[in-house]
Amino acid sequence: MLTERSTLAQFLIEERRRHPGSSGDLNSLILDVALACKAISRRIASGALTGVLGSAGATNVQGERQQKLDVLANDIFLRANEWGGQLAGMASEELEAPYAIPVEYPRGKYLLVFDPLDGSSNIDVNVSVGSIFSILRAAAGGVGAEPQDFLQPGTAQVASGYAVYGPSTILVITVGTGVHGFTLDPNLGEFFLTHHNITLPASTAEFAVNSSNHRFWEPAVQRYIDECLAGTSGPREKDFNMRWVASLVAEAHRILIRGGVFLYPRDSKDPAREGRLRLLYEANPIAFLIEQAGGRATTGRQRVLEVQPTDVHQRIGLIFGCRDEVERIERYHERADGSDDQGSPLYGFRGLYRVTA
Repeated sequence: MLTERSTLAQFLIEERRRHPGSSGDLNSLILDVALACKAISRRIASGALTGVLGSAGATNVQGERQQKLDVLANDIFLRANEWGGQLAGMASEELEAPYAIPVEYPRGKYLLVFDPLDGSSNIDVNVSVGSIFSILRAAAGGVGAEPQDFLQPGTAQVASGYAVYGPSTILVITVGTGVHGFTLDPNLGEFFLTHHNITLPASTAEFAVNSSNHRFWEPAVQRYIDECLAGTSGPREKDFNMRWVASLVAEAHRILIRGGVFLYPRDSKDPAREGRLRLLYEANPIAFLIEQAGGRATTGRQRVLEVQPTDVHQRIGLIFGCRDEVERIERYHERADGSDDQGSPLYGFRGLYRVTA
């Protein structure tokens, strides 16, 4: 096995050799993140045998009910990454404020933001969950980070990735040179390169959306989904398949491996929110991966990676996947926002679903 595939460490060393001036801190940080993912994978695999399933009896800063594994995974991420000297601070979905590196540990030049356990509502029914992370540069190396230091657009990411805890544990990362997947060998405790240079096709016939929210969607999203559902008898003249796992990691992984488009758009269910998913530690890292694989990620009106964050826990609408489909959805938003769609008057600015100010 060791001669057939590169380990994660070997892969990162090869990447570092392309940049002779690199200090190696980024490699060390990614390996610490990978260690956290191994530990979480092991705890998830034990399931009810070790009493880690079920509610923690509390809610997090998002107002969401915490599972025991949410709390455990968050603690694992903090413990695995706080000591190595690569970080100036961390921010987590489970913590109201950024996490300061303890005084006994050195500060580094990077910031780590993460969702320690995405899709945790699926845990008790044994459906795939995952972890998502993003790495940014700190404002200044060697000192603690301030909350505003985390408010960087996605274009500033140095690396991002996720681990999906399914039938096998797979870590998918980008350091800005493509997207690569590593499968955990539980016997050796090593991640091995199994998916080299993952690339999305331009088009697809599969979409992922929570269709129960149809009545709350904006006209552009309603139009797109309705056309997909119309199949060969509709304007798209082809049949689409629908998938929905309710785990961003699981959806993103499926799309990266076999194509597709994911929609969790802004809607009118809660007008005060720009969307449901968090920008810094969900949308941005996934968008970075998708773009590196040749896809596209948008809010519907703006490239996700160009959105300027205003809050660590800022929410946003997210649409990503195969480029042709995402660009089509963007065009539908443009037309609904003010330009006529001569080809489809029902959904055009002057049609039945006119958007008013």
